[in-house]
Amino acid sequence: MKLPRAQRRDQLLETAQAMVREQGTDALTLGALAERAGVSKPIAYEHFKTRSGLLIALYDLLNDRQVAALLEALQRTPRRLEDVARVVARAYMDCYTSIGPEWHAVAAALQGDEEMGGHQQELVDCYVAFYFDALAPYSAVPKEELHLRCVGIIGAADAISRDMIRGRVDEATAAASLASLIVNWVSAA
Repeated sequence: MKLPRAQRRDQLLETAQAMVREQGTDALTLGALAERAGVSKPIAYEHFKTRSGLLIALYDLLNDRQVAALLEALQRTPRRLEDVARVVARAYMDCYTSIGPEWHAVAAALQGDEEMGGHQQELVDCYVAFYFDALAPYSAVPKEELHLRCVGIIGAADAISRDMIRGRVDEATAAASLASLIVNWVSAA
C-alpha cells in the first residue's frame, strides 16, 4: 500500500523503534528496516540516506515526544522552584521508563560516529538551554554558573536514569533525588 511520504516516514520510525526494543541497535540497518516494514530498500534509503540518518531521526522522534510532554506538564505547574524541579525530574525519569531501554541504546549508538555524536551534542545543548530557561527565574546564581550547573544536572540525570533502568533504584526515588539535586544546585549561590 502506497502511503503519503510523512506517513511512510512515521511507519518506518515506529518499526525502527520496535526493532531496537526487540533486537538492539546493532540489528537496525536500512535493509533490515525495509524488510520488516514491508517496503523496498530504496524507500528506506530515500527517507534516511544512511544508518546514522535513521538513528538521528529515531532519537529526534523520541526526544520530541518527551519535550512535548514536559512542556505540557510545566504549563500546569505552580511557579515555584520545588514544583518545577519535581516536574522536570519526573519527566526525565518517565522518559526512560515510558520509552524503554531503546532510548539509552539509541543514545549510545549516536556516539558511534562524528555525525551522530555531533547531533547528540546539539540535543544535549538544547536540553541545557531548556533547563536554564525553566530554572533561571528561581535562581540568584550568575548566568554562566547556572549554565554550568544545568550541564551538571543533565549529566546527573543521565547517570541516575541509567541506575534506574538497571533496577538499582525505583523511578520515584530517582526522580526525587534528581529534584533535590536541582533545587540545591539552582538555589545555592
